[in-house]
Amino acid sequence: MKKAILATKVGMTQVFAEDGTLTPVTVLQAGPCIVTQIKTKENDGYDSIQVAFGEIRNKLLSKPVTGHLNKAGMKSSVVKNGEEQREVYPGGRFIREFRFENTSDYKLLDTIKADIFAAGDKVDATAISKGKGFQGAIKKCGQSRGPMAHGSKFHRHQGSNGSSSDPSRVYKGKGMPGHMGHVRVTTQNLEVVKVDPENNLILVKGAVPGSRKALVTLKETVKAQK
Repeated sequence: MKKAILATKVGMTQVFAEDGTLTPVTVLQAGPCIVTQIKTKENDGYDSIQVAFGEIRNKLLSKPVTGHLNKAGMKSSVVKNGEEQREVYPGGRFIREFRFENTSDYKLLDTIKADIFAAGDKVDATAISKGKGFQGAIKKCGQSRGPMAHGSKFHRHQGSNGSSSDPSRVYKGKGMPGHMGHVRVTTQNLEVVKVDPENNLILVKGAVPGSRKALVTLKETVKAQK
C-alpha cells in the first residue's frame, strides 16, 4: 500500500460529467493528516507510519497522548471563538497507522493531504456503519412475515428455530432478532470522481459506510478490477 488517508464523511451529493451524465458521490473531508511517528523493523518489528487527524481541544486529550504528540514536535495553538479562547491541537482526535511500502519517504510532521489521490483512482472505504438498534428478523435478516389475519398467531416472528429431537440445538447463523448495524464495514473498488486540494475534499462515486461526521479510512484498493 502506497496511498491512504483519514477523512470524515460530509454527506452525499451529485455531479454532472461533461456529457451530462449524473453521478451520485459521497463528499469526504480528507486530511490533512500529520505524521506523528515512524515505526521501523529495527525498533518495532514492522514498518509503518502513524498519523493524527482532526482538530481537538488540548483539555480533551489525556496526558500520555499529549506527551506523545509533543514528542513528535506537534504544538498546540490558541484559537479565538468570539470572546472565548481555546487551546487546540491540529491533530489528535483520531490516531491511526498505515503500513506504507514507502515508509522511508516520510518524516515527522509531514502532512498527507487529499491530493495524494487523483480522479480515476480506485479506493477502499472503511468506517463504522450506522447503528440500527435492536431489530426483528424481518428487518435484520430479510425474512418474510406470516399471515396478518385475526386468527393467525404468527405475524412477524422469525419462524422455526430448527428440529426438535435431532440435533436438539439451534444452528449457528440462524437469523434472529438482535442488534443491527454499528459494525466495521469496508466497501471496495470505489472510484474517485474528483479531488479538491484547496479544501481537502475527495468526491467518491456511490455510497460510503457510516453516518455524517464519521471517520472514514481511504486506502488504495486491494482488488483492482480492470
